[in-house]
Amino acid sequence: MGPILASLLRLQEIEHDMAHVRRRLRSKENAIRVVQQKIDELTTRRRELAEELRRQQARVDQVDLDRASRDEEIEHLRGALNRARTNKEYAALLTQINSFKADNSKLEEQILATMEGLDKAKAELEAIGAHVEAEEKRKTHAAEANAGEVAKLNAMLDELRQRRNEAAAAVPHDVLANFDRIAGNRDGEGLAPIEVVDAKRNEFICGGCYMGLSAEHYNALLSKDEIRHCDSCGRILYIPAEAASKGS
Repeated sequence: MGPILASLLRLQEIEHDMAHVRRRLRSKENAIRVVQQKIDELTTRRRELAEELRRQQARVDQVDLDRASRDEEIEHLRGALNRARTNKEYAALLTQINSFKADNSKLEEQILATMEGLDKAKAELEAIGAHVEAEEKRKTHAAEANAGEVAKLNAMLDELRQRRNEAAAAVPHDVLANFDRIAGNRDGEGLAPIEVVDAKRNEFICGGCYMGLSAEHYNALLSKDEIRHCDSCGRILYIPAEAASKGS
Protein backbone atom coordinates (compact mmCIF):
# COMPACT_ATOMS: atom_id res chain seq x y z
CA MET A 1 0.00 0.00 0.00
CA GLY A 2 1.39 3.38 -1.04
CA PRO A 3 1.75 6.44 1.20
CA ILE A 4 -1.44 8.19 0.03
CA LEU A 5 -3.72 5.21 0.65
CA ALA A 6 -1.87 4.46 3.90
CA SER A 7 -2.48 8.04 5.04
CA LEU A 8 -6.16 7.77 4.09
CA LEU A 9 -6.44 4.53 6.03
CA ARG A 10 -4.91 6.17 9.11
CA LEU A 11 -7.33 9.05 8.62
CA GLN A 12 -10.30 6.68 8.51
CA GLU A 13 -9.10 4.84 11.63
CA ILE A 14 -8.96 8.17 13.45
CA GLU A 15 -12.45 8.99 12.14
CA HIS A 16 -13.68 5.70 13.59
CA ASP A 17 -12.14 6.55 16.97
CA MET A 18 -13.71 10.01 16.88
CA ALA A 19 -17.10 8.55 16.03
CA HIS A 20 -16.78 6.14 18.97
CA VAL A 21 -15.95 8.97 21.38
CA ARG A 22 -18.83 11.08 20.03
CA ARG A 23 -21.23 8.18 20.59
CA ARG A 24 -20.06 7.89 24.18
CA LEU A 25 -20.52 11.62 24.64
CA ARG A 26 -24.02 11.45 23.14
CA SER A 27 -24.93 8.60 25.49
CA LYS A 28 -23.94 10.78 28.46
CA GLU A 29 -25.87 13.74 27.07
CA ASN A 30 -28.86 11.53 26.31
CA ALA A 31 -28.95 10.26 29.89
CA ILE A 32 -29.40 13.85 31.08
CA ARG A 33 -31.77 14.66 28.24
CA VAL A 34 -34.06 11.73 29.11
CA VAL A 35 -34.34 12.93 32.70
CA GLN A 36 -34.93 16.51 31.57
CA GLN A 37 -37.64 15.34 29.18
CA LYS A 38 -39.35 13.56 32.07
CA ILE A 39 -39.11 16.73 34.17
CA ASP A 40 -40.59 18.78 31.32
CA GLU A 41 -43.47 16.32 30.92
CA LEU A 42 -44.18 16.38 34.65
CA THR A 43 -43.96 20.17 34.75
CA THR A 44 -46.43 20.44 31.87
CA ARG A 45 -48.80 18.04 33.61
CA ARG A 46 -48.46 19.99 36.85
CA ARG A 47 -49.26 23.25 35.07
CA GLU A 48 -52.29 21.72 33.33
CA LEU A 49 -53.50 20.18 36.57
CA ALA A 50 -53.12 23.46 38.45
CA GLU A 51 -55.16 25.21 35.77
CA GLU A 52 -57.85 22.51 35.95
CA LEU A 53 -57.94 22.88 39.74
CA ARG A 54 -58.45 26.61 39.34
CA ARG A 55 -61.35 26.05 36.93
CA GLN A 56 -62.98 23.42 39.14
CA GLN A 57 -62.64 25.63 42.21
CA ALA A 58 -64.27 28.47 40.30
CA ARG A 59 -67.16 26.15 39.40
CA VAL A 60 -67.55 25.10 43.02
CA ASP A 61 -67.59 28.73 44.13
CA GLN A 62 -70.23 29.61 41.53
CA VAL A 63 -72.45 26.65 42.45
CA ASP A 64 -72.10 27.55 46.11
CA LEU A 65 -73.24 31.09 45.33
CA ASP A 66 -76.24 29.71 43.44
CA ARG A 67 -77.11 27.51 46.41
CA ALA A 68 -76.79 30.43 48.84
CA SER A 69 -79.03 32.51 46.58
CA ARG A 70 -81.70 29.80 46.62
CA ASP A 71 -81.42 29.50 50.42
CA GLU A 72 -82.20 33.22 50.68
CA GLU A 73 -85.12 32.81 48.31
CA ILE A 74 -86.43 29.87 50.38
CA GLU A 75 -86.32 31.97 53.55
CA HIS A 76 -88.15 34.74 51.75
CA LEU A 77 -90.82 32.28 50.54
CA ARG A 78 -91.25 30.86 54.04
CA GLY A 79 -92.07 34.33 55.27
CA ALA A 80 -94.59 34.69 52.47
CA LEU A 81 -95.98 31.24 53.34
CA ASN A 82 -96.84 32.41 56.85
CA ARG A 83 -98.69 35.34 55.36
CA ALA A 84 -100.66 33.33 52.80
CA ARG A 85 -104.40 34.10 52.89
CA THR A 86 -105.72 31.23 50.81
CA ASN A 87 -105.01 27.55 50.45
CA LYS A 88 -104.22 28.09 46.78
CA GLU A 89 -101.65 30.75 47.55
CA TYR A 90 -100.19 28.57 50.33
CA ALA A 91 -99.92 25.54 48.02
CA ALA A 92 -98.22 27.57 45.27
CA LEU A 93 -95.65 28.97 47.69
CA LEU A 94 -95.01 25.52 49.19
CA THR A 95 -94.48 24.05 45.71
CA GLN A 96 -91.98 26.78 44.90
CA ILE A 97 -90.12 26.18 48.19
CA ASN A 98 -89.92 22.44 47.55
CA SER A 99 -88.66 23.11 44.01
CA PHE A 100 -85.86 25.32 45.33
CA LYS A 101 -85.00 22.69 47.95
CA ALA A 102 -84.77 20.02 45.24
CA ASP A 103 -82.54 22.29 43.19
CA ASN A 104 -80.32 22.93 46.18
CA SER A 105 -80.05 19.20 46.87
CA LYS A 106 -78.76 18.67 43.34
CA LEU A 107 -76.33 21.55 43.73
CA GLU A 108 -75.00 20.08 46.97
CA GLU A 109 -74.46 16.73 45.25
CA GLN A 110 -72.66 18.53 42.44
CA ILE A 111 -70.45 20.39 44.93
CA LEU A 112 -69.59 17.16 46.78
CA ALA A 113 -68.69 15.35 43.55
CA THR A 114 -66.55 18.27 42.41
CA MET A 115 -64.84 18.52 45.79
CA GLU A 116 -63.93 14.82 45.60
CA GLY A 117 -62.37 15.49 42.20
CA LEU A 118 -60.53 18.47 43.64
CA ASP A 119 -59.11 16.37 46.45
CA LYS A 120 -57.85 13.76 44.00
CA ALA A 121 -56.36 16.43 41.76
CA LYS A 122 -54.63 18.08 44.72
CA ALA A 123 -53.18 14.73 45.78
CA GLU A 124 -51.93 14.13 42.23
CA LEU A 125 -50.47 17.64 42.17
CA GLU A 126 -48.54 16.94 45.36
CA ALA A 127 -47.31 13.60 43.98
CA ILE A 128 -46.15 15.28 40.77
CA GLY A 129 -44.31 17.90 42.80
CA ALA A 130 -42.48 15.18 44.72
CA HIS A 131 -41.73 13.35 41.46
CA VAL A 132 -40.30 16.50 39.88
CA GLU A 133 -38.11 17.07 42.92
CA ALA A 134 -36.84 13.49 42.73
CA GLU A 135 -36.10 13.80 39.00
CA GLU A 136 -34.26 17.10 39.55
CA LYS A 137 -32.05 15.37 42.14
CA ARG A 138 -31.53 12.49 39.74
CA LYS A 139 -30.49 14.89 36.97
CA THR A 140 -28.08 16.71 39.26
CA HIS A 141 -26.57 13.43 40.42
CA ALA A 142 -26.19 12.18 36.82
CA ALA A 143 -24.61 15.46 35.72
CA GLU A 144 -22.12 15.34 38.60
CA ALA A 145 -21.34 11.68 37.96
CA ASN A 146 -20.87 12.30 34.23
CA ALA A 147 -18.84 15.50 34.55
CA GLY A 148 -15.48 13.78 34.96
CA GLU A 149 -16.04 11.31 32.14
CA VAL A 150 -17.43 13.98 29.81
CA ALA A 151 -14.33 16.10 30.42
CA LYS A 152 -12.15 13.04 29.72
CA LEU A 153 -14.05 12.25 26.51
CA ASN A 154 -13.81 15.86 25.32
CA ALA A 155 -10.06 15.77 25.95
CA MET A 156 -9.84 12.54 23.92
CA LEU A 157 -11.84 14.17 21.13
CA ASP A 158 -9.50 17.18 21.09
CA GLU A 159 -6.50 14.87 20.85
CA LEU A 160 -8.11 12.91 18.02
CA ARG A 161 -8.90 16.13 16.15
CA GLN A 162 -5.24 17.05 16.39
CA ARG A 163 -4.21 13.62 15.12
CA ARG A 164 -6.73 13.91 12.30
CA ASN A 165 -5.31 17.28 11.27
CA GLU A 166 -1.83 15.78 11.23
CA ALA A 167 -2.96 12.77 9.21
CA ALA A 168 -4.91 15.00 6.80
CA ALA A 169 -1.81 17.11 6.18
CA ALA A 170 -0.17 14.07 4.58
CA VAL A 171 -3.00 13.70 2.04
CA PRO A 172 -3.18 15.81 -1.15
CA HIS A 173 -5.94 18.42 -0.94
CA ASP A 174 -8.02 17.03 -3.80
CA VAL A 175 -7.76 13.48 -2.45
CA LEU A 176 -8.73 14.66 1.04
CA ALA A 177 -11.75 16.53 -0.34
CA ASN A 178 -12.75 13.39 -2.23
CA PHE A 179 -12.41 11.26 0.91
CA ASP A 180 -14.37 13.73 3.05
CA ARG A 181 -17.19 13.87 0.48
CA ILE A 182 -17.52 10.09 0.32
CA ALA A 183 -17.16 9.64 4.07
CA GLY A 184 -19.83 12.28 4.65
CA ASN A 185 -22.26 10.28 2.53
CA ARG A 186 -21.22 6.90 3.95
CA ASP A 187 -21.34 7.40 7.73
CA GLY A 188 -17.61 8.12 7.89
CA GLU A 189 -16.63 5.18 5.66
CA GLY A 190 -14.64 6.80 2.86
CA LEU A 191 -12.51 3.71 2.24
CA ALA A 192 -13.37 0.07 1.67
CA PRO A 193 -11.04 -2.93 1.43
CA ILE A 194 -10.92 -5.19 -1.58
CA GLU A 195 -11.76 -8.72 -0.43
CA VAL A 196 -10.43 -11.68 -2.37
CA VAL A 197 -13.08 -14.31 -3.08
CA ASP A 198 -11.03 -16.40 -5.52
CA ALA A 199 -7.81 -14.92 -6.92
CA LYS A 200 -7.39 -17.62 -9.55
CA ARG A 201 -10.82 -16.89 -10.94
CA ASN A 202 -10.35 -13.12 -10.53
CA GLU A 203 -13.25 -12.85 -8.12
CA PHE A 204 -13.14 -9.84 -5.82
CA ILE A 205 -15.71 -7.86 -3.85
CA CYS A 206 -15.88 -4.45 -2.18
CA GLY A 207 -15.70 -4.79 1.60
CA GLY A 208 -18.01 -1.80 1.95
CA CYS A 209 -21.00 -2.82 -0.18
CA TYR A 210 -20.06 -6.46 -0.95
CA MET A 211 -20.64 -5.98 -4.65
CA GLY A 212 -18.35 -7.60 -7.20
CA LEU A 213 -15.21 -5.80 -8.39
CA SER A 214 -13.24 -6.22 -11.56
CA ALA A 215 -9.72 -7.64 -11.31
CA GLU A 216 -8.47 -4.40 -12.82
CA HIS A 217 -8.95 -2.58 -9.50
CA TYR A 218 -7.03 -5.21 -7.59
CA ASN A 219 -4.17 -5.50 -10.08
CA ALA A 220 -3.77 -1.74 -10.36
CA LEU A 221 -3.61 -1.21 -6.60
CA LEU A 222 -1.01 -3.96 -6.23
CA SER A 223 1.51 -1.78 -8.02
CA LYS A 224 0.16 1.78 -7.85
CA ASP A 225 -0.64 4.22 -5.09
CA GLU A 226 -3.73 5.67 -6.75
CA ILE A 227 -7.33 6.46 -6.01
CA ARG A 228 -9.75 3.92 -7.38
CA HIS A 229 -13.44 3.83 -6.53
CA CYS A 230 -15.85 0.96 -6.10
CA ASP A 231 -18.11 0.89 -9.15
CA SER A 232 -21.16 0.35 -6.93
CA CYS A 233 -20.80 2.39 -3.72
CA GLY A 234 -18.07 4.85 -4.75
CA ARG A 235 -15.81 4.22 -1.75
CA ILE A 236 -12.06 4.54 -2.24
CA LEU A 237 -10.58 1.07 -2.55
CA TYR A 238 -7.45 -0.29 -0.90
CA ILE A 239 -5.86 -3.72 -0.55
CA PRO A 240 -5.32 -4.87 3.04
CA ALA A 241 -2.18 -6.91 3.70
CA GLU A 242 -4.05 -10.21 4.03
CA ALA A 243 -5.80 -9.66 0.69
CA ALA A 244 -2.51 -8.85 -1.02
CA SER A 245 -1.03 -12.14 0.18
CA LYS A 246 -4.06 -14.08 -1.02
CA GLY A 247 -3.79 -12.63 -4.49
CA SER A 248 -0.10 -13.20 -4.91
